[in-house]
Amino acid sequence: MKKYFAEFIGTFVLTFIACGAASFTAGYEGYLGVVGIALIFGLAVVAMAYSIGNISGCHINPAVSFGMLLSGRMSLVDFMGYVIGQMLGGIAAGAAMFGLSKSFNAEIMAQYKMYGVNLTSLGTNGFDAQGGFLQVNVWGAVIIEVFLTFVFVLTVIGVTSKAENSKVAGLVIGLTLTCVHLFGIPFTGTSVNPARSFGPALIKALLDGDSTALSQVWVFILAPLVGAALAALVYMVLSKPAKEAVVKDSDDDEEDEDDSEE
Repeated sequence: MKKYFAEFIGTFVLTFIACGAASFTAGYEGYLGVVGIALIFGLAVVAMAYSIGNISGCHINPAVSFGMLLSGRMSLVDFMGYVIGQMLGGIAAGAAMFGLSKSFNAEIMAQYKMYGVNLTSLGTNGFDAQGGFLQVNVWGAVIIEVFLTFVFVLTVIGVTSKAENSKVAGLVIGLTLTCVHLFGIPFTGTSVNPARSFGPALIKALLDGDSTALSQVWVFILAPLVGAALAALVYMVLSKPAKEAVVKDSDDDEEDEDDSEE
């Protein structure tokens, strides 16, 4: 149960800090810009990796957990517990962001709104007019999210596959998340994480009366899961020859020992 709660906390922190910063600073057009938003997502993951990583592995992303499940690195029961914790964390973070926005100065909010900037987007993802400044269509969004999630989850599976990488794994994962955000923000705002997308979209619909993001969130649930599945498959294919080579080398050594005994 502790690891499921850790996933809740980690997903909450990632969503609240990163999505909150993106939303409350006027998105990619605001103070942080594309680089700043990408960095805050990456740094939030690094912080969580070195704080809860020894408890749950710090997936804080259903796509990562799905990749781990398919590659045989976690059980179905744990997968379900992780996803429940992650989704609840994303929803709680969305509610916390919305609650915090109620303390903002109304005049400042109105001034930004006059220029078409919504400070209470809650960091939701989207396509067409709801997406980044390139406003890709639904198929463009699917392709981008599948590809970026593939890159991210492949990195996570690979870097955590060896115990000797444990000291740098969090940093590598955080930098990779920064990288995919730098590329993806102009398209969809970058999700690669169903929990981070669903929570704010749900709260935006329930408490703010805007269901646009929620109507599009299926892309940011389905595409990351497809990308994660591809990453798990590719990693298993790539790692299989290495394992066979180890077995072969071991058999050769045994044959050499037998020959020497004779």
